[in-house]
Amino acid sequence: MNTTVSTTPQAPLWRRLLIRGGKHFLRWSGRFQDRHSLAPTTPVIGNEQFAWVPQLESAWPRIRAELDHLLEHPEDIPAFHQISPDQKRISKGDNWKTFGFYVYGKRVDENCALCPETAAVLDALPGMRSAMFSILQPRYRIAPHKGPTKAVIRAHLGLKVPADRENVWIRVDDQILHWDEGKVVLFDDSYEHEVHNDTDELRAVLFIDIDRPMDRIGTAFNRLIFWLIQASPYVRQPIRNLAKWNRDRGR
Repeated sequence: MNTTVSTTPQAPLWRRLLIRGGKHFLRWSGRFQDRHSLAPTTPVIGNEQFAWVPQLESAWPRIRAELDHLLEHPEDIPAFHQISPDQKRISKGDNWKTFGFYVYGKRVDENCALCPETAAVLDALPGMRSAMFSILQPRYRIAPHKGPTKAVIRAHLGLKVPADRENVWIRVDDQILHWDEGKVVLFDDSYEHEVHNDTDELRAVLFIDIDRPMDRIGTAFNRLIFWLIQASPYVRQPIRNLAKWNRDRGR
């Protein structure tokens, strides 16, 4: 059975220009979003800002069990760039695998059905925008990069953390964060960030983007941002690729 997701070596020029222009606009808009944010605009954000953090942390054993089941067949989990070709600069080979549940508000029903406990927890999170298992192989590093918008805040729930935790970390701006199993870290991915797994063990987190709390003007502005992102190739291509991957796997 052919399970390869078709990705061209070079995206069409119009698509590359559209995405590049969109990213410039989204980053410019960050200054406006800073002024209307009701949450801190610092690189790292305290867990006390969100009331749902304890409920997510309490669910981690059930979520971890579903991840472990998926990892029994790693060949069924795509590399990030196989689903999102725009990530090919930072995702190489099979070193960064992702299993998507939501893509900017679009629910991936086939994947949610395979992990019903995880899906139920995600469905209950207010403002949940995107979510996936993010699985990093040993001795792999994700190069420095920036997320496209300050309209979301990123959460990582530690699921599988190498014993040598000091040598697996994420840098967000000038701050270094380490994961703990069952604990959430929150950060603004519009700041430059990079990840190092300099250990011999796999690292896995539940990766979630949550709507940034905003005042009334900021909320209206972010609705426009989300509409633009959802309509763009940046989101539509991964949704198509996920659907094809799941069809090829008979899901």
